[in-house]
Amino acid sequence: MKLNLYKIDMSGVVNKYIGETEKNLNEIFYAAESSTAILFFDETDALFGKRSEVKDAHDRYANIDIGYLLQKIEEYERISIFSINLEKHMDEAFLWRLRFLMEFPFPDENCRYKIWKIIFSKDTSVSKNIDFEYLSTA
Repeated sequence: MKLNLYKIDMSGVVNKYIGETEKNLNEIFYAAESSTAILFFDETDALFGKRSEVKDAHDRYANIDIGYLLQKIEEYERISIFSINLEKHMDEAFLWRLRFLMEFPFPDENCRYKIWKIIFSKDTSVSKNIDFEYLSTA
């Protein structure tokens, strides 16, 4: 079974105007529900950061955005993938809704060397002068 992957650009979803973020999220989930799409939210720490203490209206509406997205995620019965950079900055209510949590640590120098050595297919013309050791230290 082939599934479409919808990559969600968070910069196009989050909006400073009240109600616009929720409207954008609703459109995404509505379109995804009528297809067999997998939703891929990239850089979701921007939206799923820990909710803050409400000091002003801005804080209140930021927390509403997070709450609305949490609700939509729970309602969505298909696959969703979320990439985050710092788990410790994520709202716990978001993390406990995830079924799987996979960490991809930054590869050490030895792993980077191996990656550079195997990344090019056999059909790719690669210069014999490439210094893979140097590339793996960067």
